[in-house]
Amino acid sequence: MMLFRTLAIAASLSTGFLPAVAFAQSVNLTRSILPDQPYTLIYPDTMLASGGAGEPLVINHPNAPLQCNLQVIPVEDTDWTAEEALAELDDASVVTAWAGTMPGFTLGTKGTTAYQDAKALFYDGTSPESTMGVPLTLVHTETVSNGRGYSLDCLFATEVTEQARPIVDFIIANFATRSDADCCVGATVEEPAAEPAQ
Repeated sequence: MMLFRTLAIAASLSTGFLPAVAFAQSVNLTRSILPDQPYTLIYPDTMLASGGAGEPLVINHPNAPLQCNLQVIPVEDTDWTAEEALAELDDASVVTAWAGTMPGFTLGTKGTTAYQDAKALFYDGTSPESTMGVPLTLVHTETVSNGRGYSLDCLFATEVTEQARPIVDFIIANFATRSDADCCVGATVEEPAAEPAQ
């Protein structure tokens, strides 16, 4: 079960894949209430969530080819670090792992990135083909926190990279491995105007 909350924020997120940038945008906060799978996922309110409660959480944009998947799993390697994972990343294994759903997958940038409360392994890549019938770009992040592994993958049509990538970067930067995180990294919360006294 998840708790949803919408906030008004001033952020330069491009949603709806319009040429104009929206400066006052609303976001959804999805928080896990399961004590063994805590997280906070913050994303534009134009995206729709499904799953969760022990299953992968999927957020989709209803009018554009953009989807993110969050999975939380128990892990045994509690000494895992993003830096070590990056140093040990086997490029050929990554390419092989994604080739089934993204034929011709090519690994792009790799490194580490920040969630709100943890450092994550990061890589991206592209594929000229996909099971969705369009060239896709993948942005993958993963971390380990308190004996739990977190994997956040976002896929979008390569042709909308200019509009989709800032949204994906916002989602990643605002993800937290705890269920009490605040909104929002890279944005300013806009408080409602006070009603004048009568």
